[in-house]
Amino acid sequence: MILALTGSSVDGSLYRDVVDLARRSPGWLDGVVAAWSAYGLTVFAVLMLVGWWRARGVAAAAAMTALAVPVAVLVAFAADSGLKLLVREDRPCRNLPFRTLEACPAPGDYAFPSNHTAIAIAAAVALFFVSRRLGRVASGFAVAMAASRVWVGAHYPHDVIAGALVGGLVAFLAMTVLRRWASGPAGRLAATRLRPLLVA
Repeated sequence: MILALTGSSVDGSLYRDVVDLARRSPGWLDGVVAAWSAYGLTVFAVLMLVGWWRARGVAAAAAMTALAVPVAVLVAFAADSGLKLLVREDRPCRNLPFRTLEACPAPGDYAFPSNHTAIAIAAAVALFFVSRRLGRVASGFAVAMAASRVWVGAHYPHDVIAGALVGGLVAFLAMTVLRRWASGPAGRLAATRLRPLLVA
């Protein structure tokens, strides 16, 4: 069953307010937000690498948990993408006459839920299983990513809220399962050629 959601009827007025604020903001600010929106996900990849590198110095099981983080993020992305194809909500730029910072995506590139937000929140939640400090840092970046997606005009506010809920919930469930599974084979794998991945 395919749902037909008209995003502008949910929170179109709030979206218009944010986009209008972006249009009236200094060019340098819009440039920073647009760059973060487009390339900020690389920061989460760096945080995952940092988490894994530090975990190697703790224990093999900790390193296995860190290696599970990108898996959990991919599962969250898949779940978010599946929901996107089910709902098929058009991008705001297709329904509202506003010029946005980000070019309007091609037809078929749907808005609900936000993939960028789901990935960012999923990474933040998953990193909490590795390090609370990294999780907190990633959470700040994730909130910034979610806000930037509305600022550049790519998503309605409810798109990023839904993306955050899907990404966070799926990542939490995936990490809960993966961490329990990883504790078993970690010691055995540390005695193989994979030892450099698990032990410093």
